[in-house]
Amino acid sequence: MRIVFMGTPDFAVPSLDILVQAGHEIVAVVTVPDRKAGRGQKIISSPVKQYAESKNLPLLQPEKLRAPEFVQALEDLAPDLMIVVAFRMLPEMVWSIPKIGTFNLHASLLPDYRGAAPINWAIINGEKVTGATTFFIDKKIDTGNLLMSTKVEIPENWTAGDLHDELMVSGAKLVLETVKGLEAGALTPKPQDESAFKHHAPKIFKEDCRIDWSQSTESVYNKIRGLSPYPAAWTELAGKPVKLYRASKVIENHGTETGTIRIAQGLEVATSDGWIRIEELQIAGKKRMKTEDFLRGHKGDLDKMV
Repeated sequence: MRIVFMGTPDFAVPSLDILVQAGHEIVAVVTVPDRKAGRGQKIISSPVKQYAESKNLPLLQPEKLRAPEFVQALEDLAPDLMIVVAFRMLPEMVWSIPKIGTFNLHASLLPDYRGAAPINWAIINGEKVTGATTFFIDKKIDTGNLLMSTKVEIPENWTAGDLHDELMVSGAKLVLETVKGLEAGALTPKPQDESAFKHHAPKIFKEDCRIDWSQSTESVYNKIRGLSPYPAAWTELAGKPVKLYRASKVIENHGTETGTIRIAQGLEVATSDGWIRIEELQIAGKKRMKTEDFLRGHKGDLDKMV
């Protein structure tokens, strides 16, 4: 089949690579335009572009997906199939071009966790199992007919970063299996079971990441790991923001005001029913560090996190 692949970040690269390694015909790779980034405002290419260039794959980098010249370029390629992994929302004039259709890899077991941040929300909500799903794109977000899925167990100590890395690999395998199934005519797309839709997974904003220490130990613990390493849970210490990356939990009855800090087996913060032991953090203007390194220079600042 003639395949157009669309993607941008690191998460999409293994999916493109597994198709290339399997010998599938990638007639074009679509990714975002190069951008200026960092203090030096250097021109940065997306990870997908960097991979595509390393394999001499044809590239398209449209500013606007509705631009007539981009739509015409896709039509001229006459793709049988388009595959989307961590890209942008496509207009119908684009996703309707291929003969077979356009399928997307989504990092949840659809229809549950529809939205932009399924990996983060699965861990924030304390899920023990999640997965990845391939489905045909249609007019609504994440609602198209299902093709294939794979389950992934979530160990209790995993962060969003850990789950991202696992789904990046298992999702790539699922993309390849989906292409094989479509090529063989062995897949029957199935409508999503709306009764299984329980959770939204919307985009996460800064204020969503603030820790509420009056919540349970379990809730705070899940929020910290569900937002690590990005965008990162945060709190305030001595009036300054502090990002929290890794923690463990101590379930313990206490009469201490929530947010109070104690130095026991490290830096611990009181929740409604226990303590959160901070293991990695980052104070404003400093690098991410282990708590023991932080404590060497900041014991005098420790009173309460809010």
